[in-house]
Amino acid sequence: MKRLIGTMCTALFCSSAMATEPNTAALYEHQLPRLHSDTTLDMRQFAGQPLLVVNTASHCGFTGQFEGLEALHQQYKDQGLKVVGFPSNDFKQEAKSEAEAAEMCFVNYGVTFDMAAPVSVKGDDAHPIFREITRQTGKQPRWNFYKFVIDREGRVTEVFSSITGPESKRLKAAIEQVL
Repeated sequence: MKRLIGTMCTALFCSSAMATEPNTAALYEHQLPRLHSDTTLDMRQFAGQPLLVVNTASHCGFTGQFEGLEALHQQYKDQGLKVVGFPSNDFKQEAKSEAEAAEMCFVNYGVTFDMAAPVSVKGDDAHPIFREITRQTGKQPRWNFYKFVIDREGRVTEVFSSITGPESKRLKAAIEQVL
């Protein structure tokens, strides 16, 4: 039945992820370097929190979405949403250095939400967080600025491609569903 529903969902271009039991260790049991910092991003702090996970890049046509992602962070942070960015060069559009990536995020776009140091987000080299997202949804990022809404139990509830901007009513509705 799940397979039939998943096939129907795909055929209808549904962005909802199929609910599967999350492997919370795969999502939260990681300590990653923060972007251009000596400090660590401990993913365990996000367990039990709604998340918006985004794979990012500094030199992409969608890089301007940092501004909207920061606006979402500001709009929903007091309701518990955690936005976490994961720079990646999987699509050959990330800055050559972490310093340049950090300047793009923090200086140019005023990002205050958590940003990890660059990781791989697709294929065999994908970070375990993105392998778990792919396992749950059957979808891996096909480009930069894919957005993954994750509920308090660690289930990916919605997947949005790069073309869905942070100001999207559909994205905001998905976020509000997990708050």
